[in-house]
Amino acid sequence: MSDFSPRDRRLRRYWDRQAESYDRRMALAERRFFADTRPWLCGQAVGDALEVAVGTGLNLAHYPDDVRLTGVEWSAPMLAMARRHADDLGRAVDLRQGDVRALRFADGSFDTVVCTFAMCGFPDERVALAEMARVLRPGGLLLLADHVASSAWPVRMLQGLVDAVTVPLSGEHYRRRPVREVRAMGFTVERHERFKLGIIERLAARKPGHADR
Repeated sequence: MSDFSPRDRRLRRYWDRQAESYDRRMALAERRFFADTRPWLCGQAVGDALEVAVGTGLNLAHYPDDVRLTGVEWSAPMLAMARRHADDLGRAVDLRQGDVRALRFADGSFDTVVCTFAMCGFPDERVALAEMARVLRPGGLLLLADHVASSAWPVRMLQGLVDAVTVPLSGEHYRRRPVREVRAMGFTVERHERFKLGIIERLAARKPGHADR
């Protein structure tokens, strides 16, 4: 982690400071915007699953019991909260500190890769998606959810104004559309939903190829 740029280190410190209050602040967004997105997404995971940007572990309760789960997070305080959640749930999960831009796993290590409400904060979404695709087995499932560019143009204009503040402050983008990149990478989108004026988007996409097992 010593190769982080000054901006990376500043952004990581920002998220480090959010760890203790993150769950409380997310509670309102969960009720008003996200609906059943976490169980909808995580309930589809199978086999060896990787959650990228696991955060404080808000998804851990929603995975099937037979999923063998690994979680990666770059903020140490966030990871500590996730470990606390896992212990409270009695959930076996391999939690590691790491960077989505350089995942420390071999190609094709996982049957499922999950990322919820974090693509918006990655410095380069294309690099992040390429790494998720790399560690996913042929025929594996990519599960994504995030806030994205609205389907209503007045809201998109407002999101542009918000981006002018949040991108420099916390690295958070409000007008991305990861589904476009996923399709461009050759994935087949099997399930796709968009709601709340198109601001929330969730999808399940299949990597090209067939699993060897």
